Amino acid sequence: MSMKNAPLPVNYLGKPIVHKERSKIGVGQIILLILVFLFTVFCFAPVVLAFISAFVDESYLNSHGFTFFPEVWSMNGMNSVLRYGNQLLQSYLVTIFITVAGTFLGLLLMSMYAYSISRPGFRLAKFLSIFLLIPMLFNGGQLAGYIAFTSWYGLKDSLLLLILPLCVTTMNVIILRTYIANSIPLELMEAATIDGAGDYRTFFQITLPLLKPSLAAVGFMMATAYWNDWQNALMYITSNSKKPLQLLLINIQKSIEFLLNNNNVPAAARAAMGGTIPQYSSTMATVIVVIGPIMVVYPFFQKYFVKGLTVGSVKG
Repeated sequence: MSMKNAPLPVNYLGKPIVHKERSKIGVGQIILLILVFLFTVFCFAPVVLAFISAFVDESYLNSHGFTFFPEVWSMNGMNSVLRYGNQLLQSYLVTIFITVAGTFLGLLLMSMYAYSISRPGFRLAKFLSIFLLIPMLFNGGQLAGYIAFTSWYGLKDSLLLLILPLCVTTMNVIILRTYIANSIPLELMEAATIDGAGDYRTFFQITLPLLKPSLAAVGFMMATAYWNDWQNALMYITSNSKKPLQLLLINIQKSIEFLLNNNNVPAAARAAMGGTIPQYSSTMATVIVVIGPIMVVYPFFQKYFVKGLTVGSVKG
């Protein structure tokens, strides 16, 4: 018997085992890996520099500038931020609540809106599609929004003003609507309708589970926008118990700038900060306080984000 006609080895199910040849790494792939590595270093280097500078002595930064290998370390910059203690913790809780509540509420509303305008038999689909585009083309401005939210709706100093303005955006609805129209088979919805399912049951049991990849992408963008938002808090929030993290850190920076520009700073205040007001190190400390939790938490949720890009496919 020749080697060509020799039987292939089989597994425990009796199926032949086929050994796949490993593809060789070409020159183009090596160049691409090098470029991706350099781009990663280019993006990650400022974060590392900010983290190091937050723990460097202020006088050393003034004399030597920012460096990856400082010689004099100090906690004055971080202490100037952590000195707020309970207020810092309260602002963290407010920001986490706004981010979680706003993201989930926005995904629910936008996915329902996208489902409605994607239905071919819905009579108001064209009208709602045009209505959705109006805010993207025309905007009344911040003054009109401030008057409407505070005078008409009476939402001054309310956390709703930190959630509702960013809750629904035109582009996110378009992304969800496009995914429903192109990636979810219409036959599934028609089969559910034939089986007696209404629109709500079809949406929550058929469309929403298959919408996970798009929801993961849109939800991540929404959470980032909520976490970094500070303009709405600056305009509408006055109570210290409702200040989000970004607004608190802005107030900290303004306090430090006031001390730097004021020649009549009491000696006790300067002594409490180690004799030198930490302008640059405190700025880097605020950056670490803002992006630190995201950098710690995101790797644990990354697998769910990647999984959301693959689930929901229909096998044919």
